Amino acid sequence: MSSSVLAKPQMRGLLAKRLRFHIIGAFIMSLGVATFYKFAVAEPRKKAYADFYRNYDSMKDFEEMRKAGIFQSAK
Repeated sequence: MSSSVLAKPQMRGLLAKRLRFHIIGAFIMSLGVATFYKFAVAEPRKKAYADFYRNYDSMKDFEEMRKAGIFQSAK
């Protein structure tokens, strides 16, 4: 048998140390996900709406729907 003494485990402040590590990691991950969402979803969506409304003619659309008989009040 070895006569070396085992090191005592760290008990005091263990929760605070692990929480600090995980909170920092969660914050960095949330920033990454938010940035990914902004550039992968939000910006293309804004561009698609801008492209659609750049050439959109509401009166032409209304006339097509009126001719198709969608509206009951506008003949």
